[in-house]
Formats: sequence, structure tokens, C-alpha cells
Amino acid sequence: MLQGFTMSHQERLKNSTALIAGVGGLGGSAALYLAVAGIGRMVLAHYGRLTLSNMNRQILMRHEWIGESRVGQAIRTIRDINPDVQVGMYDEKSEGGNIDKLLEGSDMAISARPNFQERRTLNVACVRKGIPMVEAAMNGMEGNLFNVIPNVTACLHCLYPADDPSWEELGFPVLGAVSGMLGCLMAIEAIKLLTGFGKPLRSQMLVFNTIDMDFRRLNIHKDHNCAVCGGKGL
Repeated sequence: MLQGFTMSHQERLKNSTALIAGVGGLGGSAALYLAVAGIGRMVLAHYGRLTLSNMNRQILMRHEWIGESRVGQAIRTIRDINPDVQVGMYDEKSEGGNIDKLLEGSDMAISARPNFQERRTLNVACVRKGIPMVEAAMNGMEGNLFNVIPNVTACLHCLYPADDPSWEELGFPVLGAVSGMLGCLMAIEAIKLLTGFGKPLRSQMLVFNTIDMDFRRLNIHKDHNCAVCGGKGL
């Protein structure tokens, strides 16, 4: 019933595979809505066990699962919601030694890990393999989102060639509703990229602050001297 979304679009989604690198507040929400939209296969990659501090943003989890593998429980929820989705699981970090394995057979990737290293590893691999990636991050009430389309748009390294030395993994505030909203936006962009429906963000970053509901799109530019996508270091 969605205007312009045809059976052909739905079949493309059904025949698609997405790597969800991180099933926390962002990736968990994105995985849920990709599942109910009818994606054919997902690969969930996330290292670690569920803790009480995770629960303000973990929509795939239940309180009684604290202490269990997060990615294992995420698959359990996805299968309960839509048993027709094929789901693969890796209780691992997205690192150089295994990133090709995680991306095997994937048509796109969701970048939702809470550290620079894993995001950069995924970015390099997606550029090298020509796999589109949806990149998003949040902090408190703020968030941003953009798409990395190899050979077309800027990559993560173009925009952020150096890490912020003051940033600490899991050292930032999270309002669950903000991460959930951003995860939903990631799912929307993923569906558009996978099916050809609508107009995904191209060379633009969506930036928002929910304190005052300020939303804007910023133009972003490919760095032709980028060490990742500019023909060097691949």
C-alpha cells in the first residue's frame, strides 16, 4: 500500500542480506525494523553480554536475559517476530581479522558499533568490496546519519580522518528514544539502498538535536586524497 513501493521492491528486499555491526540502541532498532519490513537475511555481529546499564535502549532484550550473550538474545527476538528472516550470528568484534567473514554475502552494512576502531574497520572493508554502508552516531539528544556508497560518496574516513582523543567508548549519555529513532532512520535508508525505492541520502548528512527538534541536512564532500576511498591504502 506504500505509494510507489511495488512487489519488485519487496522481492529485492526479500533477496537481500545486511550485516548489522552492533545490536545496541542503534543496530538493534535497525535490525528489528528491517526484519518486520521483510528483509531476507541478516547477519548480526556484536561482542559481549547484556548488562543492566544497556536496558534503557535495548528493545530486542528482556531483563531476565542480563548476563547472556547480547547477539544470541537478539536473534531469539528477531526469530520470534519474523521466523521467515534468516539470521546469522557472530559474537565477535568487527576487526581486521574477521571483517571479510562478517561481510560475506552481504549487500549492505549497518555501522552501529560504539567505538572508532570497529567503525573504521567496517568502512575500509565496505569501500574495498563496493558494499554500501549506513553510518550513524548519537550522543545524548543529538544524532547524525549518512550513507557511504563506494565510488560515489564520501566515506567515513573522508569526514573523520582522525579520532577524538577525548572520546571514551560507552562514556557518553544515551536517551533510549533518541537511539531508537536513529536506528529506525538507519533501517529506512537501508531499505531504500537495497530496493532502489525513494531517495537515500547521497553526499549529505542528516544532523539533528532533539532538545529543540532541530533537523538539518549538511552537504558532505568526498576527499579525493582520502587514504581509504581516494585510491590509497586499499
